Amino acid sequence: MSITYHVAEHDDARAYRLDDVWSETFPTHDKALAAAKNAAERQQLGGQDAEITYQRADGTWTTERSRGDRPEADVVDDAKE
Repeated sequence: MSITYHVAEHDDARAYRLDDVWSETFPTHDKALAAAKNAAERQQLGGQDAEITYQRADGTWTTERSRGDRPEADVVDDAKE
């Protein structure tokens, strides 16, 4: 499985997204890009089951148990395309 974080303009600032879910905004492109790279690195840390909490596209929060398997994660800088 593979996922891709996209860095782009959002709400008059910069942010990153996974599918249709956006991160918090950042004051600069470089900070948003660094945060996306950090999220991608953390996404690939595996080996242990974990309880994860995330926000869905509709704004609701979900908590679930995740197996130790982790996807490959990439970052695409949409500002450079």
